[in-house]
Amino acid sequence: MARRVVSTTVDANVLIYASDAGSPHHDDSRRLLDALAAGPELIRLFWPVVMAYLRITTHASVFSTPLTPSEAEANVGALTELPHVKVIGEGDGFWNVYKDARSGIVVRGNLVTDAHIVALMRQHGVKEIWTKDRDFAKFPGIKVRDPATFR
Repeated sequence: MARRVVSTTVDANVLIYASDAGSPHHDDSRRLLDALAAGPELIRLFWPVVMAYLRITTHASVFSTPLTPSEAEANVGALTELPHVKVIGEGDGFWNVYKDARSGIVVRGNLVTDAHIVALMRQHGVKEIWTKDRDFAKFPGIKVRDPATFR
């Protein structure tokens, strides 16, 4: 019997909290990321998540001591260099997948990015996202997991 391959993803907030020792969510996010980095579960990162991490962690208006671009890029590299971690983006037909993902949901403002990530998840067969963002629960067909529940 063939083993079913399951993959998971993380939202930008998990990456950000794992980098921010002052965050009340740091320990949970760091523990989760360390476990995911250890493998062997397939991890799919999406380019919008990576770019959000780089944008936010290096922004002086967000953090009193932001990461340098080199530090933030090194953090991303530490994950993406692992053999079971892949960074992927939109494939052919993405627009139709996006429209389907947001069907029946009023998507505007910050929810556009969530719908984008959900569409990427659907396009690439990813069923689970680790996030502190409860808005993902508005989208059917995915499992939303809070890093605080990881043990």
